[in-house]
Amino acid sequence: MRKVIIDTDPGQDDAVAILAALASPEDFDVLGICSVAGNVPLHHTTRNSLQLVELAGSRVPVYAGCSRPMVKELVTAEYVHGPTGLDGADLPDPHREPEATHAVDFLVETLGAAEPRSVTLCTLGPLTNVGMALVRAPEIADSVESIVAMGGGFFEGGNVTPAAEFNIYVDPHAAHVVFTSGIPITLMPLDVTHKALASERRVAPFRELGTAAGDSVAGMLTFFDRHDMEKYGADGAPLHDPTTVAYLIDPDLFAGRRCHVEIVRDGPAEGMTMIDWWMVTGNEPNAMVMNVVDSDGFFTLLLERISRL
Repeated sequence: MRKVIIDTDPGQDDAVAILAALASPEDFDVLGICSVAGNVPLHHTTRNSLQLVELAGSRVPVYAGCSRPMVKELVTAEYVHGPTGLDGADLPDPHREPEATHAVDFLVETLGAAEPRSVTLCTLGPLTNVGMALVRAPEIADSVESIVAMGGGFFEGGNVTPAAEFNIYVDPHAAHVVFTSGIPITLMPLDVTHKALASERRVAPFRELGTAAGDSVAGMLTFFDRHDMEKYGADGAPLHDPTTVAYLIDPDLFAGRRCHVEIVRDGPAEGMTMIDWWMVTGNEPNAMVMNVVDSDGFFTLLLERISRL
């Protein structure tokens, strides 16, 4: 069983990833969920995390983290996710409060006490909390087995600017810290998530489960679809963040290659993940970059996990 910390800014697609992880106790010992400002401000992402823990019947602790990026002003995405970030679902009120410990302190303390290469970080939003923890205590990198991150894009371009994907764009300075930390990284960019489309054919089975979790997932994905289907003209919205959890459960669903990834931190390409796909720079690879997914297998796995709740 893999020890995991989830860092997140829920977000409907984050929500599906969190629920799938909490439904997989044979795969994950979730040490904590860290909220960060991103899709919506921190007070919403923290409450959303607590609501998802409640829906899953879990007692995983939630730690509120950074309310803004390292350097930039916060950019949010209510135009995609709605005012709360989880519009489309009727979620239960949480019966618990976030922990008193700040998420950055939790990361520093937990990783500082962990055995070498024993904890996996699953990051679903901007990398502010992780970047800040690494700035404060660079030695904690030794405790991280890997980071599996949703973010970036290359052949698909960006989804918030022509060059930049949202998670990296919100805090490129934190992303730079993470990608230069020496921690093994698996990156789920738009190049793979845009091949995992939540079409009505794939959403309907969640609704047919007839459970609170199934109804919530179907409602959130239906709400989430409306923006991306109009934007991309596709039959369904890309389901970004659950690719991270699915990879940790069944890596054979994905394929890619090791590349050097550099984060652009200023100028018109701010937030771009400059991926040396063809290894023309001679720089050492610092990430496994995925660009292939068995999309039917991916949705089958998610449905099976959500059906447990």
